[in-house]
Amino acid sequence: MTHAPVPDTLWFTRCPVPTATGVAADRHWLTDEFAADGIAVRSLQDTADDVDAAARRTHFTHELPGLFREGGNVPALWARSRGGATRLIGLTWIEERQTVLVAPGSGIRGAGGLRGLRLAVPRHTVAIDFWRAMALRGFEGALASAGHTLDDARLTDVSADGHSGQWAAELAALRRGDVDAVYVKGALAVEAARRAGAEVAVELDDLPDRTHRVNNGTPRPLTVHQRLLDEYPDLVDRFLAVLLRAADWAAGRPDEVARILGAETGAGAEGVTGAYRPGTHRTLHPDLSEERLTLLAQQEAGLRALGFLPEPVDVRAWADPEPLRRARLRRAAEHNGTHPAAPLTTTATVTATATTPRTDT
Repeated sequence: MTHAPVPDTLWFTRCPVPTATGVAADRHWLTDEFAADGIAVRSLQDTADDVDAAARRTHFTHELPGLFREGGNVPALWARSRGGATRLIGLTWIEERQTVLVAPGSGIRGAGGLRGLRLAVPRHTVAIDFWRAMALRGFEGALASAGHTLDDARLTDVSADGHSGQWAAELAALRRGDVDAVYVKGALAVEAARRAGAEVAVELDDLPDRTHRVNNGTPRPLTVHQRLLDEYPDLVDRFLAVLLRAADWAAGRPDEVARILGAETGAGAEGVTGAYRPGTHRTLHPDLSEERLTLLAQQEAGLRALGFLPEPVDVRAWADPEPLRRARLRRAAEHNGTHPAAPLTTTATVTATATTPRTDT
């Protein structure tokens, strides 16, 4: 048995949505934090040749030992359900304008109007079809707000093969008249809806009960590979402290956050403004509050009922609050200028290799 070597690379990945990880990456703070230790910090979204398709797939499987992930909960729960060695170390709740769209002139308005309609349910050829899960959960939440269930509507499969761009297959089906309603969310959806001339039937963000908005991004998990947390908890703490710094910085800079969101989402100003309400820049701080854990547990139950999870996930057992607690202390100490340099020590004696992208996933 030998001490685990210090990893030469830490990896992070995030979805094209509002995240403290995206802000920290934009500010180059993650790279700066670990540079003196000789540890590179890289993104799975890098276009470099050595970040191959197998490495990028770990955005969904989280099989890369040195990986931090801030993104949708469907892949995160799915990976954990399959036995993935991950821990939940934070959750955010950021409204992203979830809507149900209908054809122009249809006259369909309100969640109650979805009863009996043909609802577009996309089918993508990916390891975990989070697009399909989002649509089902979005329609489920909208219908529930009016006292209905998915059984009260007609779920209509829409193949995404041959389509590029988010929501393209569903909106094409809506234009053809093959479906009556489409679930969408986020900045690109605002722009796609405008191009398609679709009308909003349901604004899920306006529903008073937030349990009807529980979906892939609400709440959004921050996860880390168990091996990294076991062997180098100090690296995890420091990474989290940088994210807290990024969330603090963002809270006072709405214009800068809007710029970063444009780069992260690939949307223009219209899409960003239309998807993210005033105050979004103040919602990037992760926590593991009882409320957010309960909402994630609701999502787990919903996904399992729909057949997306092979095994149950005990959300509270998955969560580890200690890294975030320590990171908050570190961040407070940084404010006071009293925190010492972080030692690179290990709390486990295991045989390991330096962290590099896996090619066997």
